[in-house]
Amino acid sequence: MPALGLGTWENDDPEQCTESVKTALEMGYRHVDTAQIYGNEAAVGKGLSAADVDRDDVFLATKVWIDNLAPEDVAASTRESLQKLDTEYVDLLYVHWPAGAYGPEETLPAFAELRDDGLIDRIGVSNFEPEHLDAATDALGEAPFANQVECHPLLRQEELREYADANGVELVGYSPLARGKILDEPTVGEIAEKHGVSAAQVSLAWLREKGVTAIPKATGEDHIADNWASLGLELDDEDIQQIDGLGRTDRQLNPDFGPNW
Repeated sequence: MPALGLGTWENDDPEQCTESVKTALEMGYRHVDTAQIYGNEAAVGKGLSAADVDRDDVFLATKVWIDNLAPEDVAASTRESLQKLDTEYVDLLYVHWPAGAYGPEETLPAFAELRDDGLIDRIGVSNFEPEHLDAATDALGEAPFANQVECHPLLRQEELREYADANGVELVGYSPLARGKILDEPTVGEIAEKHGVSAAQVSLAWLREKGVTAIPKATGEDHIADNWASLGLELDDEDIQQIDGLGRTDRQLNPDFGPNW
């Protein structure tokens, strides 16, 4: 999986979304993340088509919303997503939350059937804790390819990172800038000043050091480029230790239907 992706949550202006996807792909990004509930799959698909990049070179992911997780709805809604995205397949299809109509023994075989039919390449889950991952693994007969969760220096997700390492699960981090809070964190700011980079780049570089694929949302070319530049930043051991020592657990997204974190 590419080390950095483009997130599209709340990028709901169709023209802006299409342009940001096109800009990111032509800048070098090769991972684009969307979801049914974002309401922008069609705009993402247009950006993918408009970019001077082959579809097969792009790692495209979307997510099935909690209302669509009954087996028959998984199949129908995924086909609708593919139509909106104007693609024959997605590289990764996630269960968006372990909630709503989700049941591992019912939902995940429907995902596996889509994979068998060539409509998706990999099965992922999102916002899963270890017990949810264990149940998903039992239902699939294999570990999910990826678990997408909120992850950033203010919510380090040590347990899930250890689980991912031990079980061969890719960890994908959404809200990697803590919805902007990371930009005001003094320690991160000091490290950024030391390296002559932005605080956003420090957060993204820290996630990469931890083996997490970050998918920051960015709409303007300047922010897309700043995030992309994080791939050139190497944090030293002292930087990592300082960030690891922040000791904060500032969760930004915690809906009432989510797990009991």
